[in-house]
Amino acid sequence: MLSEMNWLAFLGAMALVEMTPGPNMGWLTALSAQQGRRVGFMAVVGITLGLGAQLILAATGFSAFISDNQLVYEILRWAGIGFMLYLAVEAWRETGEASPGNAKSLEGFRRGFIANLLNPKALVFYIAVVTQFAGFDGNMPSAAAILMLGSIHILIAVLVHSGLVLAGAAFGQKLADYRQSVPVRAVFALSLVGIAIWLAFSTHR
Repeated sequence: MLSEMNWLAFLGAMALVEMTPGPNMGWLTALSAQQGRRVGFMAVVGITLGLGAQLILAATGFSAFISDNQLVYEILRWAGIGFMLYLAVEAWRETGEASPGNAKSLEGFRRGFIANLLNPKALVFYIAVVTQFAGFDGNMPSAAAILMLGSIHILIAVLVHSGLVLAGAAFGQKLADYRQSVPVRAVFALSLVGIAIWLAFSTHR
């Protein structure tokens, strides 16, 4: 029964995972600094739905198949790394040209969703961490238990990500000319490249 689980350990682990620097943290902060809270929060929605899709796969057992298949895992891993590099190129090419706010919001949503669908860390996380907590008593965890614990993680992630958006937007407001500034665009682009490199090393197995 989940009532007997060490909830303090579980919640602490979930909070630690989300506070550890990673792709979502770096990208969300950079995106919100560049394009504001509206785009940032739409990205949070995309990230949340991406994590939700990974959670459903974990609960149904499909993600275990992907994790056990080295070729499929590597394809997913490098797709995620490539997507972060694509975001780095986009950050460098951002010049501040006017575009509809709604379009940028939808772009933030799309990027957040795709990035998390292609994030093998999220895949492995739900298999190796959440599933282990769900099966704390040594029995095979039920899909309902995995979904419940995974949903709690997603709620924590939403709170952390929302805080990152607000912090990034506040930082961005102090950079009124960021889009025309080569050094600032370079910092954002290099930060995303750094995240891609971190992802490449941290997900290697």
